[in-house]
Amino acid sequence: MESFLGANRLNWDDRAELHSTDTTGSYHIENVLAGGSNLYELETREVGDIIGKDIVHLQCHIGLDTISLKNLGAGSVTGLDFSPTAIAAARDFAAKAGTDDVRFVEAPLFEAVEALGRTFDIAYVTWGSVNWLDDVFRWARVVADLLRPGGRLYLAEGHPLMFQCDRKAAALEFKHDWRTPIARPLAWNEEHTYTGDDRILKHPRYYEWIHPISDVVNALIAAGLTLDFLNEHDTVSWQHFSFAVRAGKDMYGLPENSPKIPMAYSIGATKRSVGGIPYLVTPRTIEGH
Repeated sequence: MESFLGANRLNWDDRAELHSTDTTGSYHIENVLAGGSNLYELETREVGDIIGKDIVHLQCHIGLDTISLKNLGAGSVTGLDFSPTAIAAARDFAAKAGTDDVRFVEAPLFEAVEALGRTFDIAYVTWGSVNWLDDVFRWARVVADLLRPGGRLYLAEGHPLMFQCDRKAAALEFKHDWRTPIARPLAWNEEHTYTGDDRILKHPRYYEWIHPISDVVNALIAAGLTLDFLNEHDTVSWQHFSFAVRAGKDMYGLPENSPKIPMAYSIGATKRSVGGIPYLVTPRTIEGH
């Protein structure tokens, strides 16, 4: 597993270097540094009341969403990421923005509880997060341990049905199983990042896992969270397929002549004050998952 994680870290170090010097406009850097927000309309609408809340932003990358949450009124925001290049860029952006009560911590996601040493009102997790993790049940336990009783998770993520489709094909076509075994991740070699930047990634190899929504939901319930909502969306925040088209500001959907599938989903969940659900057990391991 360390070899998969190591490859992903090198890949994200490269991406962080490109994204922190982004010239495509994808990250709206100047807007964020000037006190604005680069959160999508979907997240802004669904995340709920953040005014004065202590927020942990997991897998925060270069920290622009983290700073945006503070700009939108959060009391304090802590970003965590496993890429030292990303964390260095995030700290630099926070200094340039003159943002108080924003800090960044370098650590793998599964070491977040020990690395952060405190709890929060909200855990914020969006766009390209759980697909980079091999074990969604372990992820949910980390989220639960970082939340205070009554604390909330907000998750927005690419839909597993979309990830099952061949993203290199000219039309919708299934290619991958609905659940990726832990020891057999999907392996990719892509020289460019998703922003459209022409600069080449020095480490193009990376690994991902498809997690069914049922696994994500059951993992959260087993970890002691109660589901507040589960929404599916026909747009996603990046151009996953070459034939996807713009759908509103900075989102992509399928063209009119294509059958529609859910491209993203979002979850709101609240940590229960007392105990778990006694009849719920973690699903048995299937094919190494």
